[in-house]
Amino acid sequence: MPDLLVYIIQTCVATVLFFVMMFGIGFILNMLLKTTWFPIILFFIVLIGLAIWSPWDEASNPTFDNIGDYTIIYYIPITGALIGAYVSGWAIRKLRQGGYKMF
Repeated sequence: MPDLLVYIIQTCVATVLFFVMMFGIGFILNMLLKTTWFPIILFFIVLIGLAIWSPWDEASNPTFDNIGDYTIIYYIPITGALIGAYVSGWAIRKLRQGGYKMF
């Protein structure tokens, strides 16, 4: 039981960390590049690609064997990062609609 509690705490901390990290990176990229939804595109290209490639087992032939090894613990922080990327685009859009020209 204590191991389950540790995994839950680690998952919650990782999810919040990835949310804040993607929000911050997305907000800065949106200010610099003047694009609203670039962080979500970057998320899908880079982060999901790395998440699939890094634990890939070359010994397993079928692709679904490798993807099937992922559990919900892998998907929760990735979902938090995706939400952070979306919220950064939403925040920039609202700031631009509010009249802030530097964003």
